Amino acid sequence: MILNVRKAESRDIPRILELLVQVDMVHHNGRPDIFKGPATKYNAQELEQIIADDNTPVFVCVDENDRTVAHAFCIHKQIKEDPVLTDIRTLYIDDICVDEAVRGNHVGKTLYESVADFARKAGYYNITLNVWSCNTGAMRFYEAMGLVPLKICMEKIL
Repeated sequence: MILNVRKAESRDIPRILELLVQVDMVHHNGRPDIFKGPATKYNAQELEQIIADDNTPVFVCVDENDRTVAHAFCIHKQIKEDPVLTDIRTLYIDDICVDEAVRGNHVGKTLYESVADFARKAGYYNITLNVWSCNTGAMRFYEAMGLVPLKICMEKIL
């Protein structure tokens, strides 16, 4: 499979919406008490705005037919003049999905490495993301990419 990673464009929105449903269903299957399913966190109009905003870069991994097979939604984050935290620039990966039909073909690795390369070249200090503990496949993937826990969110269901 020939893969290319590029910034998302409006023409990618229909496939991104399909992938967002896949993301939601992974979470819904793991935590139906929290996640509705099937659903998307953005609609087409919101995606247009996100894609157009330099502070929220979206990357897509496309196959040899230019079909979107994965996406990564990123957000520029920086806290300035905090009394405790340093002024580092963070690229936060808000959402990442590889089409379930092509998982196991190094699509996720290709996409993640392109995002990391973008972050390095843009002068970010680090990349952060959140992963739900019920998504063990994603946790293994991120660990394989070299990510380590930064902080842990805990809960007690009442």
